[in-house]
Amino acid sequence: MTQPKTARFDLERLTTGGGSDTTVAVEGLREIESGVTAKIISFLRELGLEVQSRSILEDTSLPGIWVQDGVLRIDPEKLSFPGDLLHEAGHLAVKLPAERQRATADMGSDPAEEMMAIGWSYAACLHLGLPPETVFHAEGYRGGSDSMLSNFAQGRYLAVPMLQWVGMTLDEKRAKEAGHAPYPHMVRWLRPDPTTE
Repeated sequence: MTQPKTARFDLERLTTGGGSDTTVAVEGLREIESGVTAKIISFLRELGLEVQSRSILEDTSLPGIWVQDGVLRIDPEKLSFPGDLLHEAGHLAVKLPAERQRATADMGSDPAEEMMAIGWSYAACLHLGLPPETVFHAEGYRGGSDSMLSNFAQGRYLAVPMLQWVGMTLDEKRAKEAGHAPYPHMVRWLRPDPTTE
């Protein structure tokens, strides 16, 4: 039997009151045993998103996940669904770079951003070769996961026009014109700053 991949997190970076970074050993050695979670974390880090392991004492909208100053912090003991990491990362990914660095706490308050995060997380899930149920699990979306699964499976995607507008993907028509694959393929995983393009 193959052993699951393990992502090791025995150090975390914390910001002290003086604004300097300090490396602090986490109590004991925490390991992410789930191959799915390790795969997701690796992907997010490759994109340039920072992921840390730490105990989370704050109340969170998704168990075991807290975003502070653009950093995805996870508590391996409280994380219920690995796909929730993709959803929260989707919120960070669709923000402008300056907003991404400041993002903290509840990131689902903007309906347009919420839809883009859903679309982004689905695309990321497929890119990683994971089943859509990873993000659209039974406990998510206030009982609407089955509807999401059905709609996405039939090509009724959410937020493609918005993701295209911010330069992250292309619909079928524009993709054909540009010679690219259409959504759920992503042209960019992180929203660019339009002032530097």
